[in-house]
Amino acid sequence: MSPFTAPPARMTHTLRALARLLRYPDAGLRALAPALADALREEAALAPARLAEIDALVARLLHPDTLRTEADYVELFDRGRRTALHLFEHVHGDSRDRGQAMVDLLQTYERTGLVMAPGELPDHLPVVLEFASTQPPAQAREFLRETAHIVRAIFSALLERGSAYAAVTAAVLDLAGEPAQRVELAAEPPLDDSWAEPEAFGGCDSAGQSRPNEPQPIHIVRPAKAAPRAAA
Repeated sequence: MSPFTAPPARMTHTLRALARLLRYPDAGLRALAPALADALREEAALAPARLAEIDALVARLLHPDTLRTEADYVELFDRGRRTALHLFEHVHGDSRDRGQAMVDLLQTYERTGLVMAPGELPDHLPVVLEFASTQPPAQAREFLRETAHIVRAIFSALLERGSAYAAVTAAVLDLAGEPAQRVELAAEPPLDDSWAEPEAFGGCDSAGQSRPNEPQPIHIVRPAKAAPRAAA
């Protein structure tokens, strides 16, 4: 979908279905999966080719080996840093900047009169999609576009893993009016390294930088004016 095309006339059910498909594939989700695929086709906010890709994901979710389906999800989204569904983890890592970014996002939700359920984090992609589903199509597209660079990185990592979930992130990019194009990703650190506790006073963690090992921008703050000196 070109970024210059108008957003679909309706995308509410599509966004909610995509959000649900990214949740943990428990028995409830597996029972609901065919209805989610039907809702996507009925609203027709996505191209037929994309819908066919999502149908393939639904078929995988309905595989009789449910334990393997659930284990694959955990391995993919809970143990893979590049495929993590918490968006700010990709930008800020575990730095304190992530906390402030989540506060800002939570305030965005609250300004529209929405209150998050307990136990949810505002930067979780399913939550982001649920919020977008409450907005008119043009506003929803603009909101999704703000996170498109992160979603594209997750999409690329899912493609690299050969995961059918790539279709869902590609659909999010479609709705944002952004190309679902693969981008080059930095090598993922070993799991033991990414989960290792930093040394006390060991310096800043580069995982929170936008481009680790490259010069980072700094913010200049104008100093307060000094009080005038009394005349001698």
